[in-house]
Amino acid sequence: MARRPMGLLFVIAALTLLYFAFRNRQSGTADIGPGTAGPATPAAVSTRPPARLAETVRIATWNWDGWDERRLGDATATALLCRVVRQFDVIAIQGLSPRSPNALPELCDRVNEDGSHYDYLVGPRLGRGELKAQYAFIFDRSIIEVDRNQAYTVRDDDDLLDREPLVAWFRARGPDPREAFTFSIINAQVDPDDAVREINLLDDVLRAVRQDGLDEDDVLLAGDLSVDERKFGELGRVPNLLAVAAGLATTIDGVAQRDNLLLDQQCTVEFTGRGGTMDFLREFNLTVAQARSVAPRLPVWGEFSVYEGGGPGRFATRPAHPTGSAKPR
Repeated sequence: MARRPMGLLFVIAALTLLYFAFRNRQSGTADIGPGTAGPATPAAVSTRPPARLAETVRIATWNWDGWDERRLGDATATALLCRVVRQFDVIAIQGLSPRSPNALPELCDRVNEDGSHYDYLVGPRLGRGELKAQYAFIFDRSIIEVDRNQAYTVRDDDDLLDREPLVAWFRARGPDPREAFTFSIINAQVDPDDAVREINLLDDVLRAVRQDGLDEDDVLLAGDLSVDERKFGELGRVPNLLAVAAGLATTIDGVAQRDNLLLDQQCTVEFTGRGGTMDFLREFNLTVAQARSVAPRLPVWGEFSVYEGGGPGRFATRPAHPTGSAKPR
């Protein structure tokens, strides 16, 4: 396909609509299976992820829509939020309000009150005008390590994206570092008022991150994409792209898909084929209003082997990146 002229230049800067016709459908779990292209058919409807397979990690994406210190002050909602966070090993967060810089570290402290070991990585303030937001990653540092020196924000000199994605590199703990699953996550949020144009830029973002010098073949695109997988446009024409939430609603009211976790099913053979959404509204028997006090969207998650290539004994050929120890800003 001929590439359109565009000035979107992606360089490393350190840390720098259509609704589904299934209004009454529940979100749940899809056992997608390897080699399945296109929309997945849910094998079961579930309010929470099923018991995980041995030696796996769970990666999720979740839009918090302006989450800040005020919402942190809601003790009931925060307790529920912490319970959901503990279901996953890495979560790409969108919609973190920059007005409350201490809210995220305080949240991690609360998540860790049960003895967990969650930490965070947060990106810069982004967005046009006064409406700013931040991307963040929350991860269980006893299971996942992050190379903070390799985190960066996609640079968009021509201001084609409202909020440039945040990219970070991770490695599973446990296996020998040479055979541990490593992966990059592109944390993205599409402007709903410009969704058609912005979704057609994410294939360029994906391509740029694959060529960012880290020699990482497992690149996941996670976030609020504003549209369902049938409206991905040029992004949907990327070869071997699998949408984990295909066919599932991700909004609290269960009527639309806005969020997804995308992977190259040919490269990322570590994907176990299990993924979907966590419907915490039904899990905790909440009203819609109560659920919205936690978050307006459902987390989308996927499960992956801790071993590069899906099993032990397959040593990575890429260099082993050192893991930074500095606290994120």
